[in-house]
Amino acid sequence: MNVHAAALAKAHRFDEQTSAFAQDAIEGLSQFPKRLSPKYFYDATGSELFEQITVLPEYYPTRTELGILHDRAGEIASIIPGGAALVEFGAGATTKVRLLLNQCALSAYVPVDISGDFLKAQADALRRDFPALSVYPVTADFTAPFALPDAVRQVPKVGFFPGSTLGNFEPHEASAFMRSAREILGQGAQMVIGVDLEKDERVLYDAYNDAAGVTARFNLNVMVRINRELGGNFDTGAFIHRAIYNRDRHRIEMHLISKKAQSVRVLGRSFSFRPGETIHTESSYKYSLDRFTALARGSGWTPVESWTDADGMFSVHALVASD
Repeated sequence: MNVHAAALAKAHRFDEQTSAFAQDAIEGLSQFPKRLSPKYFYDATGSELFEQITVLPEYYPTRTELGILHDRAGEIASIIPGGAALVEFGAGATTKVRLLLNQCALSAYVPVDISGDFLKAQADALRRDFPALSVYPVTADFTAPFALPDAVRQVPKVGFFPGSTLGNFEPHEASAFMRSAREILGQGAQMVIGVDLEKDERVLYDAYNDAAGVTARFNLNVMVRINRELGGNFDTGAFIHRAIYNRDRHRIEMHLISKKAQSVRVLGRSFSFRPGETIHTESSYKYSLDRFTALARGSGWTPVESWTDADGMFSVHALVASD
């Protein structure tokens, strides 16, 4: 933790979440190369922009995973015990979870996300549409330990982690998250998780550099958020979005690239940029089925079943906590 960031956060009397944002932003911008965590994409605007991304013609993950969940929901439901609580890590729009709720005899749904306002709106909609289902939203950073509601402590728990979010973690971070999820869910836990697969590089490039520029706005929005919440003075017009595929590391990298020499201030700290210097805002690792299976086993989970689309673009896995 950067001591200057901690002092500045205290001086500004930020709440706990904003203090963490301040510390992470100052620390990340102080590194070389500069970095910002992708978890800070998701303020209200960022969450809305991401939902727009999911329906873009170039962006295959959401529609492909939805197809798998739609076609295999009955098989997934047969693995989940009746009366279980479904805990969704990083809950966004409810389109995917509804496919499971329609098939599974669940007692409760626990959506967990850092964006509290967006989370509440989605939870309210689910309560209206599934009146017999208990919904307990938890506003928390799902990458860190958090407490489950008391109401679900005594029932079987199933983690739900759809999308390609696991790929946003470095491999050692992905393993740490899966171990943490196992501890949070408890003994006998299960997990249903989506994993993006390796594929043609042009497909990957187009998915993260869409023609409409929505992904660019999504990426640049983290600067808007820093300006609003941390007193920054980023000129978003002085940066451009770029996503590239790093073949050696099996990952897409998203960057914000400075168009000129400039200086930016955040919480009273000054950060200089050379022309062409980047802020690395996100990595999205792509897995083979074998590499993900090895990751799961090494993180305390036993694979039970996996499903892919016909073209092998995406995968959904059912896991059970290892003894």
